[in-house]
Amino acid sequence: MSKGLPKRSEDYSLWYNELVKRADLAENSAVRGCMVIKPYGFSIWEKMQAELDRMFKKTGHTNAYFPLFIPKSFLSKEASHVEGFAKECAVVTHYRLKTDDSGKGVIVDPEAKLEEELIVRPTSETVIWSTYKNWIQSYRDLPLLINQWANVVRWEMRTRLFLRTAEFLWQEGHTAHATRKEAEEETLQMMNVYADFAERFMAMPVIKGVKTESEKFAGAESTYCIEAMMQDGKALQAGTSHFLGQNFAKAFDVKFATKEGGLDHVWGTSWGVSTRLMGALIMAHSDDKGLVLPPKLAPIQVVIVPIFKSEEELAQIRVKALEIVDQLDEIGISVKFDDRDTYKPGWKFAEYELKGVPLRLGIGPRDLKNNTVEMARRDDFSKTLVNFEEEDLIGKIKETLDEIQSSIYQKAKSFTEEKTTAVDSWEEFVETLNNKGGFVAAHWDGTAETEDKIKEKTKATIRCIPLDQEEEDGVCILTGKPSKGRVLFAKAY
Repeated sequence: MSKGLPKRSEDYSLWYNELVKRADLAENSAVRGCMVIKPYGFSIWEKMQAELDRMFKKTGHTNAYFPLFIPKSFLSKEASHVEGFAKECAVVTHYRLKTDDSGKGVIVDPEAKLEEELIVRPTSETVIWSTYKNWIQSYRDLPLLINQWANVVRWEMRTRLFLRTAEFLWQEGHTAHATRKEAEEETLQMMNVYADFAERFMAMPVIKGVKTESEKFAGAESTYCIEAMMQDGKALQAGTSHFLGQNFAKAFDVKFATKEGGLDHVWGTSWGVSTRLMGALIMAHSDDKGLVLPPKLAPIQVVIVPIFKSEEELAQIRVKALEIVDQLDEIGISVKFDDRDTYKPGWKFAEYELKGVPLRLGIGPRDLKNNTVEMARRDDFSKTLVNFEEEDLIGKIKETLDEIQSSIYQKAKSFTEEKTTAVDSWEEFVETLNNKGGFVAAHWDGTAETEDKIKEKTKATIRCIPLDQEEEDGVCILTGKPSKGRVLFAKAY
């Protein structure tokens, strides 16, 4: 293996970038600001995608696909939406290339200018609502519950693998409802789906809340979110769910005949998570040895490494190892038997530590003789010797994977709690942000002006107004004006 990773405590940003590359998750592409997701990284994303897709379908949603290109005029129909995304849009102006007259390469054909420019989708509300106009005529067509798995482009000048790239993968749900109440319930339901996924599968505790007016999605009446705490004390927005009201329905004239015989605009929502979750997964759990993956999302949950000196020893170990592989396969646990003879066991141990494989089994000639297997956990590096004649090895493996999943979550939960601090003065606020980091629960007077000033002075933003916020009389940390409850501030990705 190559030299060790940079230490998180010394250079967190460098540690993250190096880990993403060395663990074979992703790399920068030839296209500036874009990434190549490598097979190991994509296999983690596939597991995320599969679980989320199952959860979406369980709540009644179906998948569809809409165009990558959006006519420029569509973005002009919802004023706040176009204002929110205008600076991030990639624009297609021509439809053809031609050979340069010099014979060197190709150039854009000036005669092939589009009548109307096309926007490479930064998000799909406009193109989807223009389609919904054809799909919805009556209350019988509602609710319409659609999800799309797709790529989007938001032009970013300063990028970081998974966290912020010009092109990224995501899902975006877009639903239409007959009443405000139904749409609001849908918005909350999908925020809860995201929180459930983050906590049960990613082992990442989150805070559920609503965004302030200035932080909400462009074109929404309100935005709900889940916020997570990374190990460097910065927050990361892990998912959002937007109540759109009737804004997009009015912009695209999407009306339906009501049960009462009237005509009304439908009520909408949209919600999404992206490959940014990959960044969250890495930063929430990993250590100076490499990735720490929760078993529910690990591409390889168990790896079996044979320890041998001869082909004869390997052949004997292989018989027992493949028996274990078959038994684990039967109960749906992903397992790899690494019998490569081109690398020594120590090298393999380090490789699987780097890649975050939750559980490693070591089997050597002595183990075969004694009917034992050494189990090594990735999360805490503890080792256990299991006698597979006296104990239920497969049951022990399953139990240990469950323990690892729970342990990773509890560790992250304790860290989040430790990094959440209530303050009552501006001095405490600044001192906590600068020296401790994390979530800072503080009173705010509710104005965008104060919110902007705090951001300008400290680079901290209001991550959310927690849904479980307790009413509490206080005064704003900056202005001293009255406040009815604390909001969560943090520096964030």
